[in-house]
Amino acid sequence: MCGIVGYLGPEPAYPILIDGLKRLEYRGYDSSGVATVEPGGEMSVHKRQGKVANLEAHIGAGVPQGTVGIGHTRWATHGPPSDRNAHPHLGGNGKIAVIHNGIIENYEALKELLTHRGHDLTSDTDTEVLAHFIDEVHRSTGLDLPDAVRVALKEVVGAYAIVVLDESQPDRLIAARKSSPLVVGIGENNAFYVGSDATPIVGYTKNVIYLEDEEVATMGRDGSLTIRTIADAVVTPEVHEIEMEIASLEKAGFDHFMLKEIFEQPKSIRDSIRGRIRLQSGEVMMSGIDDHWAKWEQAERILILGCGTSWHAGLVAEYLFESFARIPVEVEYASEFRYRKPVIRDTDVVLAISQSGETADTLAAIRLAKEHGAHIFGVCNVVGSSIARESDAGAYTHAGPEIGVASTKAFTAQVAVLTTMAMHLGKRLGKLNDQAFMRLMTGLDNIPDLVQQVLDNASAVEHIAAQFAQAENALYLGRGYQFPVALEGALKLKEISYIHAEGYPAAEMKHGPIALIDENMPVIFIATQDDVYEKVVSNIQEVKARGGQILAIINDGDTKVRALADHVLEVPKVHEALSPLLTSVPMQLLSYHIALMRGCNVDQPRNLAKSVTVE
Repeated sequence: MCGIVGYLGPEPAYPILIDGLKRLEYRGYDSSGVATVEPGGEMSVHKRQGKVANLEAHIGAGVPQGTVGIGHTRWATHGPPSDRNAHPHLGGNGKIAVIHNGIIENYEALKELLTHRGHDLTSDTDTEVLAHFIDEVHRSTGLDLPDAVRVALKEVVGAYAIVVLDESQPDRLIAARKSSPLVVGIGENNAFYVGSDATPIVGYTKNVIYLEDEEVATMGRDGSLTIRTIADAVVTPEVHEIEMEIASLEKAGFDHFMLKEIFEQPKSIRDSIRGRIRLQSGEVMMSGIDDHWAKWEQAERILILGCGTSWHAGLVAEYLFESFARIPVEVEYASEFRYRKPVIRDTDVVLAISQSGETADTLAAIRLAKEHGAHIFGVCNVVGSSIARESDAGAYTHAGPEIGVASTKAFTAQVAVLTTMAMHLGKRLGKLNDQAFMRLMTGLDNIPDLVQQVLDNASAVEHIAAQFAQAENALYLGRGYQFPVALEGALKLKEISYIHAEGYPAAEMKHGPIALIDENMPVIFIATQDDVYEKVVSNIQEVKARGGQILAIINDGDTKVRALADHVLEVPKVHEALSPLLTSVPMQLLSYHIALMRGCNVDQPRNLAKSVTVE
């Protein structure tokens, strides 16, 4: 989850490193640091607790001038946020600097070995252990540093993406990865760039190499690039062209990335269904399914894996696939999947959902499923990501970069793609008749315009948010397709406002949560006019009878719920299967405004990072 950036080339490294760290802060902001080899040949290391702005202020006007360097922004795992736990970490002789994303599981055993050999470790981190271990192997064996890195990593248990800088060899940069993402950018004038993802690279080059597990890359100032596995096999890299534009990484006049991304949803949904929904010919194109049709046609079960918001999108998909295609679906937390000896069959289709495509738990879960012969279908937002590469087939969501830690446009893009998949599968299997199929396809094609209508009335949310901003707890309730939306709404509020919130099926309220309801408890109902509308109205009346404060998400023109609720937010009426794409939007806005009113950092909420690349 930490952010890594590196540079080797003809230009001063520091501005490139700082710019990259700012773009990577969504991956962690507990501390940050940079290391460069200066023109005089000495290693220069600066690091500070807190955000990158703290590091900049600490360095001040005396910025490093070296043309090779590494930078890191940390999400703390081993050891609390502090100056001494910040990366980069130095090896025993202070000549080698290392930055790291991941977790070294056997760091305690390595630390004991190093302490016995006279190494003095001063931080609480597993990364400093790794830096000292590489240094120990390098000095004790006399191996060239890239070979020493390979030999050291053979003894490492865990996940890592590392970049190594050597004071005595400022014309080289070494990078390696296992189970944590790392990208090498190839620039002009023999320049190289390294990043946890493409965001710190895109402003300088479009040509990148995605390192694979257990690969070690050695970059030279002469433009040479050598990649070997830790077993010393030579790798011929494949160069990819990234499509991301630098403008997509800016706020574009919005106060926060989260607000920008909420307002980008008409476009991100449209981009995610473009080319897949073909109204004139009355068909859905989904090559990831069609190219492996036998797997889907013979599937006895669809097993959906995800974490956080992606898990909620998977719950929506459970309703979609079972309704349209009549295939049994199970939705699993990827983080728990491997640890309960799951039953996986070669007739299963495993659908892995991840915004980043790097979620460690989801990646590990699909690897287990592949070992048992299941067909893996990935739904990701990042081209070239690990899950995209390891899936048998898949579909990209085309939401564009999402910088705000709380996922918004990625969720609706996932739901849009999953809806398209379920429609296509139901039609091909003969479970969805032509009339229903065309109605759904037309409805989905209209969704981006309807989301824009909801956003055009966004000002109404701010007034309601003021009524709930001081709440300590909140309850989100929905039924059917709206139950996963209730879970997602509660998660958004928790993530960015730090209000304790829970999502429940509305009918389950009577089985416990109703005990919490009093005049201080906001209760948010998703009460659209679908097949369970009257049931939800009854649940609203039960809350009203106990004095709860009711906010209802309703369809335009609904007078019944409006008369019962204290506050309402309206969305257009659509087919119930499409309604999550609309009802989730006002809840995103509600969380955003409440968080602002509570003085919270909506883009970088405490303790969270965007991509969870460690277990």
